[in-house]
Amino acid sequence: MKMQINPLRAISILILSIFLTACNAQFDGAKDKTEKDEEEEEIAIPVESGVVSRGSITAFFPSTTTLEAEQEASVVAKVGGIVKQFFVEEGDLVKAGDPLVQLETDRLRLELSRSEANLNKLKNDLNRTRAIFKKNLVSKEAFEKLKYEFDSQQAAYQLSKLELTFATVVAPISGVISKRHIKVGNMIGINDAVYHITDFDPIHAVIYIPEKELYKIKKDQVVLVQVDANTETIYQGFVKRISPIVDADSGTFKVTVEIKDHDQNLKPGMFGRLQVIHDVHENALLIEKKALLTEDTQTSVFIIRDDRAFKQKVKTGYVDHKKIEILSGLKDGDIIVTVGQNSLKDDALIEVLNPNTQLGSN
Repeated sequence: MKMQINPLRAISILILSIFLTACNAQFDGAKDKTEKDEEEEEIAIPVESGVVSRGSITAFFPSTTTLEAEQEASVVAKVGGIVKQFFVEEGDLVKAGDPLVQLETDRLRLELSRSEANLNKLKNDLNRTRAIFKKNLVSKEAFEKLKYEFDSQQAAYQLSKLELTFATVVAPISGVISKRHIKVGNMIGINDAVYHITDFDPIHAVIYIPEKELYKIKKDQVVLVQVDANTETIYQGFVKRISPIVDADSGTFKVTVEIKDHDQNLKPGMFGRLQVIHDVHENALLIEKKALLTEDTQTSVFIIRDDRAFKQKVKTGYVDHKKIEILSGLKDGDIIVTVGQNSLKDDALIEVLNPNTQLGSN
């Protein structure tokens, strides 16, 4: 039996098919347009750039310490007495032997006069006894006893004379008066401190370096020094002494650095930051330290080509406070991203904000 097709139904199916086809075509066209618009609307990420260049870079061991004077002395009184006068004040420059303090000398002068009188008396007695001893009119024991008394009194006289000179306190070393302990009218005793003298030339810095660095540190190596009191100035020093032993408790060895400061701007007690330079690489390939990205154990930079940034793995060498040495992964003249790299992905569109740094194109 032959199936009859309803003409009205056939027309409806045809119209529906045409409608669905048109809708699908419109949807596919809108999808293609959306994807194309997304591609056209890729946003350029703003960055700053820098040039890979060549130069020298140093390897150094950093350390911090308090500066100190090589020579300083606490000046003490060798005799007791009342302070009559002092001749120098804090900040004054003195030389070894310069008078610092004068104590009252009345008692010491009287003691010296009495000692001198006793000495003269014994001298006369000894001369008379020697004359009669030669005539065997006095025993040898009596003569020897008198001679001993004379020698003892002579020593006492010299001691009194010395104590009188000690009443004038003098500088034991050359340097600057860093502290005054006394005032006029003070009563001081033997070994009481009167002044403190500091020799500002040279200034030393004592640092302690881990034993693993032992064979990198040598005498006369250059040391750069910066102090918190003047961060604009970098002073130069050198390794003067290296301790021959390693402290078993701390695992460090002592290094003494001498700092050159002809203007004497550095003072003992200042906090210093040191860099002991133990190697220099000349003509090294260098980039700015801030350009480097570190992820886990991988180091990389973004290299710029045709307004796009491409991630590039690199191997690094020495690092200083601004630059880092590149051993592989870049070449001289490459343009890299120095600011903004943390927002980038590989093959990202970029806008360089400082195009003048691009001395060439790749």
